[in-house]
Amino acid sequence: MSSTTSTSLSNNKAKALFAALSGSGMDDMNVMFLSFALSSIITDLGITGAQGGFISTITNLGMLLGGLTFGVLADRNGNLRLFKWSIIIFSLATAGLFFIESFFWICVLRFIAGIGAGGEYGIAMSIIAKVSPPEKLGQLSSWNGVAGQLGAITAALLAGMMIPLLGWRALFLFGLIPLGLVIWLHLSIDEDFELMASPEEINKEKPSLKELFRTRELTRTTLSLMLMATIQIAGYFGLMNWLPSIMQERIGLTVTGSSLWMIVTIIGMSLGMLTFGRLLDKFGPRNVFAVFLLASATSVFLLVFTSSQWTLLFGGAFVGFFVNGMFPGYGAIVSILYPSRIHSIANNAVLNVGRAIGGFSSLAIGFLMDYSNLFTVVGFLSVLYLVSFMSMLTIPGLKIEAYMNTRAKAQKVNRIY
Repeated sequence: MSSTTSTSLSNNKAKALFAALSGSGMDDMNVMFLSFALSSIITDLGITGAQGGFISTITNLGMLLGGLTFGVLADRNGNLRLFKWSIIIFSLATAGLFFIESFFWICVLRFIAGIGAGGEYGIAMSIIAKVSPPEKLGQLSSWNGVAGQLGAITAALLAGMMIPLLGWRALFLFGLIPLGLVIWLHLSIDEDFELMASPEEINKEKPSLKELFRTRELTRTTLSLMLMATIQIAGYFGLMNWLPSIMQERIGLTVTGSSLWMIVTIIGMSLGMLTFGRLLDKFGPRNVFAVFLLASATSVFLLVFTSSQWTLLFGGAFVGFFVNGMFPGYGAIVSILYPSRIHSIANNAVLNVGRAIGGFSSLAIGFLMDYSNLFTVVGFLSVLYLVSFMSMLTIPGLKIEAYMNTRAKAQKVNRIY
């Protein structure tokens, strides 16, 4: 290979990595628009609280369908090509909310937006895995998680500016921003550069969901990762959706204090992600997941003993560091434990099953609050993290020796086109 070709490939890799990180940030931004606009939508269209909650549910169901569908299509037809289409779908569907006048069409467009957003994650992680040196996969996966947090912060800032001035509809027009990324990708990356397994591997047997369950060991790994991802999402929703309102009642936390708490917690989450990624590359996933899961179980329970706004702020950052710090680790270990030919399928299946099931945690916590107390809620979350810890221990290949061997093989086997 000539030096010119090597330089070109290197440039394409860097551009693909930038696109994957940017796409993940914009994905989270578009998804979070609904969270910040939901109360205004309920008031403006006169829908019930239950209907408002259903909008979030239908979005998660769209993500599950999109994740499974786009994962298969991307592994069969090319990551970059399907990555562009996933962004186009969630961008146009998000912007379309500017025009809707009924609850029915909100659900239709959010379902379609969910299809695109659900497909984007696994493809982005597959791109990151294919362009990253295996010894730095944890670090680059952590930046993918941080990009998502930046997207959520951007959504909050845009909502704070646009909704009071122009109403909630104007906010969703910013959903068109990711189309600029698609145009840039189309113009800047060579047409013959693609990220997928070799044609021989694909034609031998088309990548499909059934490969996640091909053997007993792979089935155990897949189900264990899905359980861990479900608990990851459940803990996140419990932390971000319920805890601020609970603490408003318990220690008199103000609305301003709740916003500050969320900002500090997001900062803690981002620092946790960056730390987790570096530790994973150095010490392997089993050791690092064990520390973060056990720390999550302990720190969530200790939050019940906070007695002032300052201790709650510190506790939020500390809990966020561990609870969501390990989120990018799932993409990293999925990309190592599964063959490159099914990276998109595996990443999307694991995360979106977790989203679809873990999203019901808000309902479960609400039920516990109605019939029990705060100790029961934090105890419930703590037990979930212990269950995740036990599930993680059953996954073959996460010990440091096995992980490093698999990672070394991945460096030789992965092929970039």
